[in-house]
Amino acid sequence: MEHVVLGRITTVYGIKGWVKIYSWTNPMENILKYKQWSLLLDGQIREVKVSEGRRHGKGLIAQIEGCNDREEARTYCGAEIRVKADLLPAPAEDEVYWHQLEGLNVVTLQGEDEVLLGKIHHMMETGANDVMVVRACKGSLDRQERLIPWLPGDVVKDTDLETGQVRVDWDPEF
Repeated sequence: MEHVVLGRITTVYGIKGWVKIYSWTNPMENILKYKQWSLLLDGQIREVKVSEGRRHGKGLIAQIEGCNDREEARTYCGAEIRVKADLLPAPAEDEVYWHQLEGLNVVTLQGEDEVLLGKIHHMMETGANDVMVVRACKGSLDRQERLIPWLPGDVVKDTDLETGQVRVDWDPEF
C-alpha cells in the first residue's frame, strides 16, 4: 500500500503528551482529518491514532492516542507523518497530487523531437509557484539538475500519469 507524506512532527507541546505538527496539506488543518498516521522515524514505521488536534497560533498541535506525557511525546519528534494514498480525496480532473508527479519523465520539444530532460525527483513550494526538481536519469539529455516552474498551460503543456510523462515548454540550456 502506497503512503503519502503529509507532514512532520517537529517538537513537543506542553506536558501532557501533545506534539507540534508541520503540515504540507493545503489548508494545513487537513492533516488532522486523518486519524490514523504511519510515522516514519529512524527507518521504523509506527502506526498511531490521533486522539485530538487543533490549530495553535500559526501552527498545529495534536495528541497521539495513549501518549500522555512530554517524554513519551519526545520519542515522536522528527517523524514523518504518512497516510495511505487511497485515503486522499480524488483530485479534480485538471489536478494532480505532488506524489503522483515524482518519478515522471520530463520532456521538452526541440524542433520536431522530444528531448528527455530527466525525472521529477520532488516538488517544492517557492511562494510564487511550485517547482519541479528534475534530475538526470538514464537516457536524459545531460547530467544537469533543473528547477522547472509548475505553471500549467504556460510551461507545463501536458501531464500524462498513464504514460508517466510531463511535457514542458522549456529551453534545455536552463
